[in-house]
Amino acid sequence: MTQERPVWSSKLTFILAAVGSAVGLGNIWRFPYIMGQNGGAVFLVVYLFLILTICFVPMMAELALGKHTKKECVKVYEDVSPKLKLLGYLNPFTGVLISSFYFIVGGWIVNYIVKSLADYKITDYASYFSSFVKDEKSVIIYTLVFLFICIFLTARGIKRGIEFANNVLMPLFAVLLVGLLIFSLSLPNAHLGLEYMFKPDFSKLNGHMLLSALGQALFTLSIGMGALLTYGSYIKEDKSITKSAYTIIFSDTLFALLAGIMIFPAIFSFGLEVDSGAGLVFVTLPYIFSQIPHGNIFAFAFFVLLFAAALTSGISILEVSFATITERFNISRIKAATILFFGVGSISVPAVLSFDKLSNYTIFSKTFFDFLDFVTANIFMPLNALILCLIAGWCYKIKGDTIIKNVVLAKLFDIGLKFVIPVVLVVVLYMGLK
Repeated sequence: MTQERPVWSSKLTFILAAVGSAVGLGNIWRFPYIMGQNGGAVFLVVYLFLILTICFVPMMAELALGKHTKKECVKVYEDVSPKLKLLGYLNPFTGVLISSFYFIVGGWIVNYIVKSLADYKITDYASYFSSFVKDEKSVIIYTLVFLFICIFLTARGIKRGIEFANNVLMPLFAVLLVGLLIFSLSLPNAHLGLEYMFKPDFSKLNGHMLLSALGQALFTLSIGMGALLTYGSYIKEDKSITKSAYTIIFSDTLFALLAGIMIFPAIFSFGLEVDSGAGLVFVTLPYIFSQIPHGNIFAFAFFVLLFAAALTSGISILEVSFATITERFNISRIKAATILFFGVGSISVPAVLSFDKLSNYTIFSKTFFDFLDFVTANIFMPLNALILCLIAGWCYKIKGDTIIKNVVLAKLFDIGLKFVIPVVLVVVLYMGLK
C-alpha cells in the first residue's frame, strides 16, 4: 500500500526546518575551522560572494524541483531517463557519507554536555580534546547515541519529529549564541580576531580556497545532498519558495558570521592556532566558558543548544535517505531507521578509528575522517549541484518567472541555471582538484 506523502503544517515550519538544515554544525563547527585553514578574511569574501550569487540559483532550483515533482531524489532523476537513476542515488549516498563523520562531531558534543554536567575540570583543553578523540570506545558510544536520537526523531515523521525539533530549539540557540558573542568581544585582543575576519589578504587567494569556499557554501546551505529537494517536495502547492530561500540564505549567513565573531576574538585572546582544524570549536569555546563565573552552566547550555542545532541539520540529511528508502521500496520509516542506523554506524566506526588506530592509513594523504569531510563538501556536493542545474534547467525546464516575480531576476535565474552556474561549478572543481 502506497504511503501518503507528508506536507509541512505551515510555511513557517518549512522555513524553520530549512533554516535548521542550513544552520548547524556547518556554521558553528565547520565554518570557523575551514576559514582558519584558508586565510581568514579573504576566504570570507569569496564565501559570501558564492553564497549570494552562485549558490542562490541551485538552491532555488532544488526547492522548485522538489515542489514541482513531489517526489524523492531518485524518482525525480529516473523520470527524466532510467539511465539517470544512478545519478539520483548520489544524493542519499552523499548524505550517508556526510552523516558518517558529521555524527561523530555530534558525539563529541554529547561528551562535552556530560562533562559540563559533571563540572569536569580541564586545565589544558587542546590536550584534552586530542586525548578524547583517541578514546575510540567512548567516541563510538557517543556517536551512536547521537545517531540514534537523530534517527528516532526523523523516523517520527514531519510533524511529530522534524517540526518539533526545529520550532522549539532553533530560537533558543540563536539567543545564547548572541550572548556568547558579546562576551567574546569583551576579551583582550578581541580586535585582532575581528581584523583576521574582516581585513582580507588577497594574495592568499587560490584554486583550493575557491573550492573550499564553494564546498562550505554548499555544505552549509544543504545544497547538493537532496535535502532541499526533499524538503521542497513537502511544500503545499500554493506556497511560494522565493521568500523562503531569501530567509534561509540570510539566516545561514548571519549565523556563520556570528559564529566567526564569537570564536576568532577568543582564539587571538587565548593565543590559540586559527588553523588547528576540526577541533577548533571544542578547544576555543571551553576556554571562554572557563573565564565566566559558573561557566559550567553556560557550557552545558551552549552544548545542549549546539546539540539541538546539530540535530536539526542531521535530521535533514537523514530525511533524504528516509524518503528514498520508504518511497522506493514502500517500507515503513521504522524499518528505514534500522537500515540507516547500521549503515551510517558502520561507516562512522573507521572514521572514529582514523584519529588513532587507523591514523596512518590515509586516502590521498587524508585520514578517513578528513577524506569523508573533503570528498563530500568539495566533490560530491558541487557535482550534485552541477547535475541538479542541468536536470532542472534542461530536462524539467524550471523557469524563473514561475518562482520569481521580478522579471529581470527571473531572466538572470534562467541564464544562470542553464549556462553560467554549470560552467562555474566545472571551473571551480577543476581549479580545486588539479
